[in-house]
Amino acid sequence: MNGCAVLQVNLREEGDMGKMVRVVGNVSAIVGILLACGAGLARVAGLYLVSGFATMTLFQVGTGLMVLACLCKLEAMQSR
Repeated sequence: MNGCAVLQVNLREEGDMGKMVRVVGNVSAIVGILLACGAGLARVAGLYLVSGFATMTLFQVGTGLMVLACLCKLEAMQSR
């Protein structure tokens, strides 16, 4: 490995697409939860902007990532 791989996944066991959908679902769920919680806490603290972005925009992006995670999980469950 050259050190560029942040997330190593063995895609050969159950099917490449199924494993990739599960990994995308897990990563988007974690990032979405962290982003939505961070934006919510920033808004409760009275901040309207975080790194130049409106906190409500960050909250909506986090919610969208969680919806993507739900769709990926449903696809993984349906393909079993």
